[in-house]
Amino acid sequence: MSIPRQIIEYYTDDYCEAERLHRNARGRVERLRTLELLDRHLPTGPARVLDIGGGPGVHAAELAARGHDVTLLDPVPLHVEQASRYGSFAAAHGDARSLEQPDDSYDAALLLGPLYHLTDRQERIAALREARRVVRPGGVVLAAVISRHSPLLHLSALGHLPTDEAAGRLAAELAESGVNDPETGFTVAYFHTVAELQEEYRAAGLGEPRVYGIEGPLWPLLASELVEDRDDLVTAALRAARAAEQDLALIASSAHIMAAARV
Repeated sequence: MSIPRQIIEYYTDDYCEAERLHRNARGRVERLRTLELLDRHLPTGPARVLDIGGGPGVHAAELAARGHDVTLLDPVPLHVEQASRYGSFAAAHGDARSLEQPDDSYDAALLLGPLYHLTDRQERIAALREARRVVRPGGVVLAAVISRHSPLLHLSALGHLPTDEAAGRLAAELAESGVNDPETGFTVAYFHTVAELQEEYRAAGLGEPRVYGIEGPLWPLLASELVEDRDDLVTAALRAARAAEQDLALIASSAHIMAAARV
């Protein structure tokens, strides 16, 4: 299976994913909350973890430091190279839709990026099925997606909607279809509703997942870029995220949503 060239070019030439989760307040909150949720669902002892589409290895490095045996796969050559530099986990080329790993060979599979770069529903379900296949009975499949509402919230937080008609049009189109237009500055991507994420888990044979808002209802404040020097507001955002993480009325206010299901 091929990866759209726009995705490879975006992460190779246009955007440094290796810095994203440390660069600003919203990145830091996403990283900390993602790790909180992973810690909650991964086995307490050392686990074999397959980090599918793990990018440059930020989360993989954290999990390896906790004692887990991590293998990272990614389709972007630069990401595999960057991940390999950590030296604390294995990193190789891989495609979420067709894994080389054998059945029942891992305690957990992570899909913290692939589902929002697969615009075709059947390919997203194929990725979830592959993750389910390589996880042993009793293991867990955890996936993250971008919320369908996040572009509108982000543009509103930055004050762009009243002045940027093109941005408003693209946000409206995305809200209707879920498919991102690369003219937004992001690459080929799909943005989920909570209901869609739940339905895709069910279609992949994973049953009804537990669903969490990652950044929480203060994410628009973080996205406004007005709190970079306010550690107290970052702390408040983390607390709010924990308090509202499974409130169905508030989950979509996060930029990212996580689902977890036992195999």
